[in-house]
Amino acid sequence: MAAPPAAYKNRQFLAIIGDEDSVTGLLLAGIGHVTPPPDASKNFLVVDAKTETPAIEAAFEEFTKTRQDIGIVLVNQHIADRIRHRIDSYTAAFPAVLEIPAKDHPYDPEKDSVLRRVRKLFGE
Repeated sequence: MAAPPAAYKNRQFLAIIGDEDSVTGLLLAGIGHVTPPPDASKNFLVVDAKTETPAIEAAFEEFTKTRQDIGIVLVNQHIADRIRHRIDSYTAAFPAVLEIPAKDHPYDPEKDSVLRRVRKLFGE
């Protein structure tokens, strides 16, 4: 059963929570968006070694619950591991949360929450 058009009609942006290289590449590709003031917010978060886990969780919450204009949230898999409990408990269809590899951290399909749900669905 498909979602009603109202669920995705205004979801026109990507968001990313990632390392500097991933975020920079996607911003250069044109996904960057900042909402108008006074509530200006960005659709990306650059995570480095100094970024605290609560800041990552806050960005995830904003992108998945607060902002109604985001259709896909991309998260580097090694960063998703830091907020794994939030990602695994996220079940909404929109925005879709996808884990992506980083330059220095290869993709591990065993950790991916979407692939684990698919395997569970097929009884593997």
